[in-house]
Amino acid sequence: MSAPTVAEQVGEWAAALQPRSLREATQSAVRRLMLDVTGLCVAARKGDYIKALLASAVAEGNATAIGHARVLGPYDAALVNGSAAHGEDFDDTFEGGPIHVGAAIVPAALALAEHRGLDGTAVTKGIVVGTEFACRASMVAPQAIHRAGFHPSGVLCALGAAAAGATMLGLAPRPIAHALGIAGSFASGIIEYLADGAWTKRFHPGWAAQAGIRAALLAEAGFTGPLSVLEGTHGFYKAFAPSKPPDFHVLLGELGTRYVIDGIAFKPYACGTMTHPYIDCMMELRASGVRPDDVASVVCAVGEGTVHRLWEPIQAKRRVPNGYVAKFSSPYCIAVGFLDGAVGFEQFTDQRAADPALQAFADKISYVIDPSNPYPREYTGHVRVTLKDGSVREIRRPHFRGGAHAPIPDEELERKYRDNCRFGGWRDERAAQVARAIDAIAAGGRVDLSAARA
Repeated sequence: MSAPTVAEQVGEWAAALQPRSLREATQSAVRRLMLDVTGLCVAARKGDYIKALLASAVAEGNATAIGHARVLGPYDAALVNGSAAHGEDFDDTFEGGPIHVGAAIVPAALALAEHRGLDGTAVTKGIVVGTEFACRASMVAPQAIHRAGFHPSGVLCALGAAAAGATMLGLAPRPIAHALGIAGSFASGIIEYLADGAWTKRFHPGWAAQAGIRAALLAEAGFTGPLSVLEGTHGFYKAFAPSKPPDFHVLLGELGTRYVIDGIAFKPYACGTMTHPYIDCMMELRASGVRPDDVASVVCAVGEGTVHRLWEPIQAKRRVPNGYVAKFSSPYCIAVGFLDGAVGFEQFTDQRAADPALQAFADKISYVIDPSNPYPREYTGHVRVTLKDGSVREIRRPHFRGGAHAPIPDEELERKYRDNCRFGGWRDERAAQVARAIDAIAAGGRVDLSAARA
């Protein structure tokens, strides 16, 4: 008998997982993911890109598009919710990837649960399996997916959502592996959105969520996918990460005994995660009393893997064409954080991005590559600020605030949820009602999101 493939080994683990045996930290991570994703869906619900996605939906059903009265089929609900959760780039991140998982796995799990009448225990199992798989898979060939021009959150989460859905449906190990194989042909998402701020990045997790549901339902119906989807000669990593040999030990090692989902990072700022520690450095400088006019230059020591997305071409990153592109510009995010003392939704409007004073400060910001920077394993910050009086301030941040080493407490995450709901037009009473529904799901109860349909 031949050795089991990587997908088959994942299937064995996923089918055997018992949610009640999970550590409290893992169960808490599931609840935090659902709460954060829900608030983000509400915050984005009036966006033009969400209106376009809703207009494209053709199937009615019993799945909730969070923040909307219309009830959709599971595919469209997963697409809309996944896109809304990721659309403002305020969603969770796994530091080792980097990858955004909650925006794909949570919408897939909730839509499938509503579609098939599954309970909160099934949702928890699906979210843990899908998140754990996608996060670990993001470390198999670090940085190589981005280097090939693909969005890791789009391509990896299609497989993660498939694993989540197949597990929720109670499939045996082999069909779960087939679901992964099917999703390998659904995976997609190029990063050319960086050129002009087009909307495609926003729907990558939503597409992955709906693709995962379809892959799971196909596998349940007996459809087959290649069992060697991950390691095969023409497999996933050959297609999406050809520049680096895959290391499947990081995917399979300690699978089922150590859960990386416990260290999921929740964002305090509404922009690309790798910039966050540098924003924190500049926030510290601001708090010390340094004013914008005092600053002559800011040099950031960065990881090489962040440069092509967040720093180059440097002049284009200093003169972003709109507020959405600004989220993926380190010079802009660092400048606006220092000037405003905040990096929320208001900092990424088109009007704010066009401010000449902000652009002038961004001109002062540059980078050098630090060969010792641990990215993507960890996100750190290091700025060297030269003031006009000739003095130099050097500030370092060893960790990303919100990540495994410096997690955001529940109270701060709940405040973020309420603030996002208010931004989306919900009253506090409705936000509290939906939060209670999420708590019930996390406790293994009924999946009832009817309060979120408005």
